[in-house]
Amino acid sequence: MKLVPLGDRVVLKQFEAEETTKSGIILAAKSQEKPQQAEVIAVGPGGVVDGKEVTMQVKEGDKVIYSKYAGNEVKLEDEEYIIVKQSDILAIVK
Repeated sequence: MKLVPLGDRVVLKQFEAEETTKSGIILAAKSQEKPQQAEVIAVGPGGVVDGKEVTMQVKEGDKVIYSKYAGNEVKLEDEEYIIVKQSDILAIVK
């Protein structure tokens, strides 16, 4: 199966949460904060969304930072993804 986003939607694969701090302290699963960085897996076609022309500015393989509470979490074939609007993506990490 493959996720194909519609409109200005983007499918992201979230990076794994850090299990240890920089000083070496091991964190319990409950205290690990979800990272806001992810890899772009699929990009919608863009087009006219809500009466405005949307040009997609991200592409597959980009590493991005997205809004903390953005998107919908989806599980497909034992993999977890997040589907967000392009406007919820704050930056591309280069």
